[in-house]
Amino acid sequence: MYKFFFLTATFFLLINCDSKINYSKINFSFSDVYKYQKSFYSDEDKENWHFKDIIIDTIPGVSLKRMSDSILNNKNNEGNEIIVAILDSEIDINHKELKNSIWINKNEIPNNGIDDEGNGFIDDINGWNFLGNKKGENNNFTSYEYTRFLKKYNSIFKNKNRIYNSNKESLLFKHYKRAKNTHTAKLEYANEDIEYANMLLNSMLRVKNELKKYFFKKEYNLKDLDSLKKKFLNNKKLQEVILIRSNFIKYGFTQSYIDNYKLNAEERISKLLNLNHNDRELTGDNSDIIEDINYGNNLVNKNISLFEHGTKVAGSILSVRNKNIRIMPVCISPFGDEHDKDIALAIRYAVDNGAKVINMSFGKEFSLYPEWVFNAIKYAEKNNVLIVSSSGNSKFNLNIINDYFPNDNLENGKEVSDNFLLVGATSRELNENLIYEYSNYGNIDVDLFAPGENIYTTLPHNKYTFDSGTSLASAITSGVAALLFSYYPNLTSSEVKHILMDSGLEFELEVSTPTKDNKDKMTPFNQLSKSGKLLNAYNALIMADSISKK
Repeated sequence: MYKFFFLTATFFLLINCDSKINYSKINFSFSDVYKYQKSFYSDEDKENWHFKDIIIDTIPGVSLKRMSDSILNNKNNEGNEIIVAILDSEIDINHKELKNSIWINKNEIPNNGIDDEGNGFIDDINGWNFLGNKKGENNNFTSYEYTRFLKKYNSIFKNKNRIYNSNKESLLFKHYKRAKNTHTAKLEYANEDIEYANMLLNSMLRVKNELKKYFFKKEYNLKDLDSLKKKFLNNKKLQEVILIRSNFIKYGFTQSYIDNYKLNAEERISKLLNLNHNDRELTGDNSDIIEDINYGNNLVNKNISLFEHGTKVAGSILSVRNKNIRIMPVCISPFGDEHDKDIALAIRYAVDNGAKVINMSFGKEFSLYPEWVFNAIKYAEKNNVLIVSSSGNSKFNLNIINDYFPNDNLENGKEVSDNFLLVGATSRELNENLIYEYSNYGNIDVDLFAPGENIYTTLPHNKYTFDSGTSLASAITSGVAALLFSYYPNLTSSEVKHILMDSGLEFELEVSTPTKDNKDKMTPFNQLSKSGKLLNAYNALIMADSISKK
C-alpha cells in the first residue's frame, strides 16, 4: 500500500508504508524548480549542505541528518568498527578532527624496526607509503603516465606511422600516439606555467619591498592596506602596489603558496614530463615487475605541507560522523600519476589489513598495466571489500572518452567485478547546474552521483577549507558505505554497491552537461550515470535493513 503526499502539481513524494521496504523515491519532471530551492544559506547550511534532505531542507544532499535522527537514534546496537583505506597522498594523522579515527595496526610494535607480523611491512603502525624507501625518503614528484608510456614504447613506435602486426600492437600504437600528443601539449603548458610562477614570485617580492617603507616590520591586513590606499590617493605607483598585494591576500596567494606553485611548475618540467627521469630510483624497485615488492616506508604524514588532498578526503569521509570508522592511510599519490603497480599493491595491502571500504579519489588518462589493477580489484571482491573511486574532473563523457583509470573495465567492455563504484559529483543547486561543472559522467562507467561541490573539509595543520571535485563525492560515498557495513556486517560488497545505487534519488530534471569544449547541452540527470541517481543515506540504510533481514 502506498501513500502519496501532494506537494505541488508536479512534485510527489512516494513513501511505502511497509516498514520492511520503507524507502522513498523522488522524481522531478518540472522545469520551474527554482521556487523549491532554498534561496538563502546560513553558515551551517554552507558547511553541511551535503548532508541535508531535499524534502525537509529543500537542499539536494544525502539526507544524513534525517537518517541519523530517524533511524540511527532508534538502533539498539552501536555498530561495528569499519576500516576505510584511503589510497591517496599523505594524510595529517594528527589533525584534531582526524587523530582519534586513524587506524592502528595492533599487530605491530611501534618503532622497533622489526616486521612483527611478518607481512613484509616494517612498523606499519598507521598504514604504508608506497612512494618511499627504507631511508625515510619519500618520492613527492613522479612521472605522468603518458611520460612513462613514451619511455616504454619510444624504441618500438618512434618515427612510425602505422602498425598492423597485431590487434594488440595496433591498440598500443593508438595509445602511444595519444600519449605523444598529450605530452607535447602539456610540455608547452608547463613552460608557460613556469613563466607565470616567476611572475607571481617577482610581483610578491616587489610589493613586499615597496610596502616595507610604510609598515616596517608590522604585519598588515586588508584593512591596513585600505587605510594606506586612502591616505595616498595621488600616489599611482603605491596604489598599484596596494591593489596587487590586496588581491594576493584575497585569493590566498601567500608566500608559501607561490613558493609551492613555482616548485611544482619546475618539477613538472624536470621530473613529470622528463623522458630521462627515473621516478623509481628513490624507491629502488622495478615498476615493471609486480612481484618486486620490497619498497616503501611507514611515513604517511611526512610532507603534509606539500600534500593536502589526502587530508581533504579523510575529512570528507569522517564528516558522516560515524565514530566506528577508522582511516587507514595508504600513500600512492604524488605530484604526477600513480603507478599501476602501487595501486594494485595498495589495494592488496588494504584488503589484507582488514579494510572493508577502499576509497580511491584519483585518476589518470593512461594505464600501462591495467591487468594488475583488475586482479587487485577482483582480489578485493573475493574478500568482500568495496572499492569507491572518483569519476574525474575533466568534463569527459566517459561513454565516448573511455580512457580513464582506474576503472573496472577496458574500452567500455565487460566489468571485471561487482565491487567497484565510480562516483560523479553534484552541487547544491536544484536546477540546470545540479551536476558539478567539471565532473565526468556517462551511464556506462559512472555508477552514481554524490555531492562534491563546495564541501567543507579538513586541511593539514588543524585547518579547514571548502573544496570541490569528484574526489570528495567519492569520499562521502565511502563514508555512507562504511555506515552500511557497520550496522549490517552480513552484507556483501556487491550488495552495498547496489544498495547505494538503487536507493538514491532519481531526478528527471534536465541539467547542463559539461563538455571539454564548453559547448554544454541539456540532459536529464537520470541519464548521466548507470543508476541515474544521487546518493541518499536515509534510503540506503532502510534498504540495507530490508535486505539484511531476508
